[in-house]
Amino acid sequence: MLMIRDKDTERADFIFYSNRIIRLLVEEGLNHLPVVEHTVTTPVGRTYAGLMFQGKICGVSIMRAGEAMEQGLRDCCRSVRIGKILIQRDEETAKPKLFYDKLPEDIADRWVLLLDPMFATGEVDS
Repeated sequence: MLMIRDKDTERADFIFYSNRIIRLLVEEGLNHLPVVEHTVTTPVGRTYAGLMFQGKICGVSIMRAGEAMEQGLRDCCRSVRIGKILIQRDEETAKPKLFYDKLPEDIADRWVLLLDPMFATGEVDS
């Protein structure tokens, strides 16, 4: 975390370390989803017992900053659906206001990972 907070960090290093942290956050989020035991047969004919996600997942990125996390999610979940929302602070009320959303039609049937890399305050989505 130090490298991405340091004002003297080079751009390439900032991108590298940000992507690394994003990937770790996505993997940690996935670790909290329910799993079921599943058995497969390996190419050499052996049985292997492992775990598989229970249900479907999707990501929802808060435009524009959240889009930086989309690749990290795709790296972990190859064919994941990703929706988008645009939330901005209402000038009069200072409350968050939804301006745009494009979400998977079956979002109610999915586990949702909210993609919002707000390291400083995280105020927009609160």
